[in-house]
Amino acid sequence: MNPIPVIRHASENIDGLNVFYREAGPSDAPVVLLLHGFPTSSHMFRNLIPILAAKYHVIAPDYPGFGQSDAPDHTAFAYGFQRFADIVDTLLRRRGIDRFAMYVMDYGAPVGYRLALKDPKRVTGLIVQNGNAYEEGLREFWNPIKAYWADHSQKNREALHGLVTLETTKFQYTDGVADLTRISPDNWVHDQALLDRPGNREIQMDLFLDYGTNVPLYPQFQAFFREHRPPTIIVWGKNDKIFPEEGAHPYLRDLPDAELHILDTGHFALEDKLDEIAPLLMSFLDRI
Repeated sequence: MNPIPVIRHASENIDGLNVFYREAGPSDAPVVLLLHGFPTSSHMFRNLIPILAAKYHVIAPDYPGFGQSDAPDHTAFAYGFQRFADIVDTLLRRRGIDRFAMYVMDYGAPVGYRLALKDPKRVTGLIVQNGNAYEEGLREFWNPIKAYWADHSQKNREALHGLVTLETTKFQYTDGVADLTRISPDNWVHDQALLDRPGNREIQMDLFLDYGTNVPLYPQFQAFFREHRPPTIIVWGKNDKIFPEEGAHPYLRDLPDAELHILDTGHFALEDKLDEIAPLLMSFLDRI
């Protein structure tokens, strides 16, 4: 019987903030960095970590404003994707991690790709799950957010408040899922409790605005794919309305050798398709 991996929960003080992370697996094994999406945290990887950690050294941080990391008021801390990438970079260096494969999902994609641009040779492989790097992937869902990018008015900011409500949080977990009994309600209860902390809505509004800074970097992300050709597996929930399937296929223009798996699920594909995704990932990681 294989030993059950121990998951450790810790925080690192970076730039005056306590940045929480989960870590598991052999300290001398190849590293897999797990980068979460909105509106969740490293909590989204709670079921995957023990599987990966049987063979790999896994680390999964929470960005500031998410999960168990500090969430200072948005007037006191500049929330943004480059800041998140810099903080993750610092955490990895302090943990002595200089090479890693990345699992990028939703917000984790621009965080991870900005991290890759800082030192591309560190990235040993990519696992892409509903994480966008192409304009084809920003469709109808993004129209009100694009309006806010174009006009930073209070009216356009307030138009996005519905994106941090319980209704939307639950939608992200359940829409496009055939068997809802596979989805734990703990997900949206957990995420919404953190979204509802005083001041957190404004943090998320700042991040919706800052997401617009990722789009001009798409050509640099794509150049990283083409020039460095990291081994890549793409597992994508085809029913996702936030990052739809149209965002998955363009990766093959720049990474023609990538493995592509389109799954019959929604945004948080790990929640109902872990039994399909985990074997694919272990096979992929064993080969890179």
